[in-house]
Amino acid sequence: MPEPSPSSILIIRPSALGDVCRTVPVLASLRAAWPDARLGWLVQKEFTEAVSAHPALDEVISFPRQDLRGAWRSPGRLMKSVSFLRSLRHGGWDLVLDCQGLARSGLFAWSTRARHRVGFADADELGWLYLTEKVQPDSVHTVDRMMALVDALGIERQMDMRLYAPSETERWWQTYPGRSSEPYAVLAPKSRWPGKEWPADRWHALAEQLSELGIRNFILVGSGSEQRDVDQLTEMICAQGFHAHSLAGRTTVGQLMRVIQDSDLVVANDSAPLHMAVGFGRPLVGIFGVTDPAKVGPYDCDRWVVRGDTAPADGRAYRNESRGRTAMESVTVSDVFQIAKQALEEKK
Repeated sequence: MPEPSPSSILIIRPSALGDVCRTVPVLASLRAAWPDARLGWLVQKEFTEAVSAHPALDEVISFPRQDLRGAWRSPGRLMKSVSFLRSLRHGGWDLVLDCQGLARSGLFAWSTRARHRVGFADADELGWLYLTEKVQPDSVHTVDRMMALVDALGIERQMDMRLYAPSETERWWQTYPGRSSEPYAVLAPKSRWPGKEWPADRWHALAEQLSELGIRNFILVGSGSEQRDVDQLTEMICAQGFHAHSLAGRTTVGQLMRVIQDSDLVVANDSAPLHMAVGFGRPLVGIFGVTDPAKVGPYDCDRWVVRGDTAPADGRAYRNESRGRTAMESVTVSDVFQIAKQALEEKK
């Protein structure tokens, strides 16, 4: 543990959105150990709402990734990148935790000039070169690996996964036309990688079965680039006589959190809504194929995960669309329905 106790601590976990959501136990642990310290979080600009309302956090440093992308090709963006790195040096941080483990996050840590820069000894892209203290986790799951950094500080783990939607999302949600007092499920049918997607036709078949459990209202979510596909699936579910609304490309991160907060069930591929569901204590079903839920699944929710029988053991083939689709196609509607039923029964 740093001596004397740090007065200012920075968490570096810029992305991805799901990873940001499941890093909050690190924040909770630091706050419990050092209640008077200034706690900050460096996070990608688009994802700031995922943590900005957390009561343990004092400061958010927004990383404008899109504005700085391709800096080596643009003198203007290069100057902005240099300016951003210099701003980190003036933050006055005593202790920095690199929870990302990449060259970029390591560079951010080094740029703070903090006396203690803690991260992973096996950080990718030689990211460990920027650290003063290197930790070799012996755990598999991403959350447990990050908590190994907490252990290295000699403080007690606080496995508090709770998330907090920004207060300004409350009025939006209360006036949202698609909001219903009846039970509803959030469906997240898309993914950045097509090989991680459960076949589209099975989602509306699942809606039919979920109606047997009293769920006849559905809110479908996704990114702007996924809007067309999600809208089409929403129309198909509506054609079955159910109430369905698409929010794909129409919400901020905070609004998505608020929708999930009140949901009765979340069903998703390997994507951020699963980790939001964990943070709000909602029943969930995670559908996995080539990615390994033991490493990246919803934390402490193994019983609510279904994985394709044909999934390769290494969990590294998600960029291979053919292998991914084969794995996801082996997951049946019945498989998902049974897990959903179990999750709802456990939460009664």
